[in-house]
Amino acid sequence: MRTESRLFTGVAVFFGSTAVLYGWWSAEPAGTAALTIAFLMASLVAFFFRVQHHKRGPRAQDLDDAEVADSAGPLDFFPPHSPWPITVALGAAVVALGIVWGLWLALIGFGLLAFAVFGLVFQYADRGVQRSSSSEEGSRSGSPTSTRSP
Repeated sequence: MRTESRLFTGVAVFFGSTAVLYGWWSAEPAGTAALTIAFLMASLVAFFFRVQHHKRGPRAQDLDDAEVADSAGPLDFFPPHSPWPITVALGAAVVALGIVWGLWLALIGFGLLAFAVFGLVFQYADRGVQRSSSSEEGSRSGSPTSTRSP
Protein backbone atom coordinates (compact mmCIF):
# COMPACT_ATOMS: atom_id res chain seq x y z
CA MET A 1 0.00 0.00 0.00
CA ARG A 2 3.04 2.21 -0.13
CA THR A 3 2.39 3.18 -3.73
CA GLU A 4 -1.23 4.05 -3.03
CA SER A 5 -0.29 6.15 -0.01
CA ARG A 6 2.24 8.08 -2.08
CA LEU A 7 -0.28 8.58 -4.86
CA PHE A 8 -2.95 9.98 -2.54
CA THR A 9 -0.37 12.07 -0.70
CA GLY A 10 0.46 13.68 -4.04
CA VAL A 11 -3.24 14.26 -4.72
CA ALA A 12 -3.63 15.80 -1.26
CA VAL A 13 -0.63 18.09 -1.79
CA PHE A 14 -2.08 19.18 -5.13
CA PHE A 15 -5.50 19.99 -3.66
CA GLY A 16 -3.95 21.65 -0.60
CA SER A 17 -1.71 23.94 -2.62
CA THR A 18 -4.54 24.65 -5.07
CA ALA A 19 -6.85 25.54 -2.19
CA VAL A 20 -4.30 27.93 -0.70
CA LEU A 21 -3.58 29.64 -4.02
CA TYR A 22 -7.26 29.79 -4.99
CA GLY A 23 -8.23 31.19 -1.60
CA TRP A 24 -5.49 33.78 -1.78
CA TRP A 25 -6.18 34.98 -5.32
CA SER A 26 -9.97 34.80 -5.33
CA ALA A 27 -12.54 36.17 -2.97
CA GLU A 28 -14.88 33.23 -3.50
CA PRO A 29 -15.26 31.01 -0.42
CA ALA A 30 -17.23 28.18 -2.08
CA GLY A 31 -14.38 27.07 -4.35
CA THR A 32 -11.88 27.34 -1.52
CA ALA A 33 -14.13 25.22 0.69
CA ALA A 34 -14.56 22.59 -2.05
CA LEU A 35 -10.81 22.39 -2.64
CA THR A 36 -10.17 22.19 1.11
CA ILE A 37 -12.64 19.31 1.46
CA ALA A 38 -10.99 17.55 -1.49
CA PHE A 39 -7.64 18.01 0.28
CA LEU A 40 -9.03 16.55 3.50
CA MET A 41 -10.58 13.54 1.73
CA ALA A 42 -7.36 12.75 -0.14
CA SER A 43 -5.40 13.16 3.09
CA LEU A 44 -7.71 10.73 4.87
CA VAL A 45 -7.25 8.07 2.18
CA ALA A 46 -3.47 8.62 2.14
CA PHE A 47 -3.37 8.30 5.93
CA PHE A 48 -5.39 5.06 5.80
CA PHE A 49 -3.07 3.52 3.21
CA ARG A 50 0.02 4.61 5.14
CA VAL A 51 -1.30 3.07 8.37
CA GLN A 52 -2.19 -0.16 6.54
CA HIS A 53 1.29 -0.29 5.02
CA HIS A 54 2.92 0.09 8.44
CA LYS A 55 0.49 -2.36 10.03
CA ARG A 56 0.65 -5.15 7.44
CA GLY A 57 4.04 -4.54 5.84
CA PRO A 58 4.86 -4.43 2.16
CA ARG A 59 2.73 -6.40 -0.27
CA ALA A 60 4.06 -8.24 -3.30
CA GLN A 61 2.99 -5.26 -5.44
CA ASP A 62 5.24 -2.98 -3.37
CA LEU A 63 8.39 -5.02 -3.97
CA ASP A 64 10.54 -4.49 -7.06
CA ASP A 65 11.71 -8.12 -7.27
CA ALA A 66 8.34 -9.82 -6.62
CA GLU A 67 7.06 -12.73 -8.66
CA VAL A 68 3.46 -13.27 -9.76
CA ALA A 69 3.19 -16.26 -7.41
CA ASP A 70 4.01 -14.04 -4.42
CA SER A 71 0.55 -12.49 -4.52
CA ALA A 72 -1.29 -15.81 -4.88
CA GLY A 73 -3.66 -17.03 -2.20
CA PRO A 74 -6.58 -15.54 -0.34
CA LEU A 75 -6.64 -11.76 -0.27
CA ASP A 76 -8.68 -11.00 2.81
CA PHE A 77 -12.01 -11.59 4.46
CA PHE A 78 -15.02 -10.28 2.54
CA PRO A 79 -18.36 -10.49 4.36
CA PRO A 80 -21.00 -12.55 2.57
CA HIS A 81 -23.96 -10.45 3.70
CA SER A 82 -24.59 -7.50 5.96
CA PRO A 83 -27.70 -5.50 6.88
CA TRP A 84 -25.67 -2.41 7.77
CA PRO A 85 -25.17 -0.79 4.33
CA ILE A 86 -28.93 -0.66 3.85
CA THR A 87 -29.32 0.75 7.37
CA VAL A 88 -26.70 3.43 6.63
CA ALA A 89 -28.56 4.35 3.44
CA LEU A 90 -31.85 4.54 5.36
CA GLY A 91 -30.26 6.77 8.00
CA ALA A 92 -28.80 9.06 5.34
CA ALA A 93 -32.20 9.28 3.63
CA VAL A 94 -33.90 10.18 6.92
CA VAL A 95 -31.26 12.85 7.57
CA ALA A 96 -31.87 14.30 4.09
CA LEU A 97 -35.62 14.31 4.65
CA GLY A 98 -35.05 15.88 8.06
CA ILE A 99 -33.18 18.75 6.45
CA VAL A 100 -36.27 19.38 4.34
CA TRP A 101 -39.06 18.71 6.85
CA GLY A 102 -37.67 19.61 10.22
CA LEU A 103 -35.04 19.29 12.89
CA TRP A 104 -36.89 16.53 14.74
CA LEU A 105 -36.64 14.19 11.74
CA ALA A 106 -33.00 15.11 11.14
CA LEU A 107 -32.16 14.24 14.75
CA ILE A 108 -33.85 10.85 14.38
CA GLY A 109 -31.90 10.34 11.15
CA PHE A 110 -28.60 11.25 12.81
CA GLY A 111 -29.33 8.75 15.58
CA LEU A 112 -30.16 6.03 13.06
CA LEU A 113 -27.11 6.90 10.98
CA ALA A 114 -24.81 6.80 14.02
CA PHE A 115 -26.25 3.43 15.05
CA ALA A 116 -25.82 2.05 11.53
CA VAL A 117 -22.25 3.30 11.11
CA PHE A 118 -21.35 1.84 14.52
CA GLY A 119 -22.84 -1.50 13.48
CA LEU A 120 -21.08 -1.42 10.12
CA VAL A 121 -17.70 -0.65 11.64
CA PHE A 122 -17.88 -3.17 14.48
CA GLN A 123 -19.83 -6.04 12.88
CA TYR A 124 -16.71 -8.20 12.58
CA ALA A 125 -14.64 -6.67 15.40
CA ASP A 126 -14.51 -9.95 17.33
CA ARG A 127 -13.89 -12.09 14.24
CA GLY A 128 -10.29 -12.90 15.21
CA VAL A 129 -11.36 -13.94 18.71
CA GLN A 130 -14.04 -16.26 17.33
CA ARG A 131 -11.63 -17.78 14.83
CA SER A 132 -9.03 -18.64 17.49
CA SER A 133 -11.63 -20.09 19.86
CA SER A 134 -13.25 -22.16 17.09
CA SER A 135 -9.84 -23.52 16.03
CA GLU A 136 -9.18 -24.54 19.63
CA GLU A 137 -12.53 -26.33 19.75
CA GLY A 138 -11.73 -28.09 16.46
CA SER A 139 -8.40 -29.30 17.81
CA ARG A 140 -10.07 -30.57 20.98
CA SER A 141 -12.72 -32.52 19.08
CA GLY A 142 -10.10 -34.27 17.00
CA SER A 143 -11.43 -33.23 13.59
CA PRO A 144 -8.52 -32.17 11.38
CA THR A 145 -10.61 -30.02 9.02
CA SER A 146 -13.37 -27.56 9.61
CA THR A 147 -16.24 -26.92 7.23
CA ARG A 148 -17.19 -23.62 8.86
CA SER A 149 -16.47 -20.48 6.94
CA PRO A 150 -14.46 -17.76 8.71
